[in-house]
Amino acid sequence: METIGFIAAILTTAAFLPQVYKTWKTKDVSSLSMPMLIMFFIGIVLWLVYGFLKNSPSMIFANSITVVSSFLLVYFKIKYRKK
Repeated sequence: METIGFIAAILTTAAFLPQVYKTWKTKDVSSLSMPMLIMFFIGIVLWLVYGFLKNSPSMIFANSITVVSSFLLVYFKIKYRKK
């Protein structure tokens, strides 16, 4: 079952990274919703905690990377917002 979890982890994490890269390169955060980013970040943190509680390496792997990625999007949203 962890093999399926790792495949899912790689696919979902890899799908999220281009958004982070594009936002970093273009500095365009206009299409990102802060409430969505905050809810997503909290949800991923909770999934990470759940992964530790379930001792699931695939959940820990995926959600560790996604926590950092989603935090970066929140940071970019704040840093690059129009003043």
